[in-house]
Amino acid sequence: MKKYTHSVLIIDDHPLISEAYKNALNIIEIESESAEISFGIETANNCDTAFAKIKESAKKRVPFDLIFLDIKLPPSKEGKIRSGEDLGIRIKSLLPNSKIIISTTFNDNYRIHSIFQSLSPDGFLIKNDINPQELITAIKAVISNSPYYSITVVKMLKKEVSNDLLIDKVDRALLYELSIGTKTKSLPNIIPLSIAGIEKRKRHLKELFDITKQDDKTLISVAREKGFV
Repeated sequence: MKKYTHSVLIIDDHPLISEAYKNALNIIEIESESAEISFGIETANNCDTAFAKIKESAKKRVPFDLIFLDIKLPPSKEGKIRSGEDLGIRIKSLLPNSKIIISTTFNDNYRIHSIFQSLSPDGFLIKNDINPQELITAIKAVISNSPYYSITVVKMLKKEVSNDLLIDKVDRALLYELSIGTKTKSLPNIIPLSIAGIEKRKRHLKELFDITKQDDKTLISVAREKGFV
């Protein structure tokens, strides 16, 4: 029988989580012995290393079959990739046929919908939901071309959130720049908006997050709690 090897990239900065993925893949290999399924695994624990592997994979035209992507990653050294979500957007562009399983500790309704809007992942796991058996079930489902979402994600998706409540990439860039201390007067040099447009975006975000205080510090604090920074 022909042996099928699935190339896997694990992107997570927590060694225990990476080991959990490896253990689950190993169990699937053992359980699927008759089908001779095997996994070739690579790992990355930051955006820069992961992006280098992704670009190399695209260059060689040998895409990863399955990518585990942690959303809460520190930004790249140059700050161009601000999170796992930004990295995921690049994966979708360079490796459109790779299956992505998102894993995150974020369980905020707005955050989950934002990730679905930008990445449309094949699997979506909230880390607090994960146990060894569910992880195995999720991997089996995704490699069999069936989407898999953990219970918290399913519950969140059932809640109606109108599209105008979701924040876009300009909003995310604005929040990031504010979080690293960029002054408002300097933002038009970085973000394609006028000062008036930036202030309008900030007001919208404060309304979205139900913030009554007008200072940017509170906005960034709440945005960080919700996982947008």
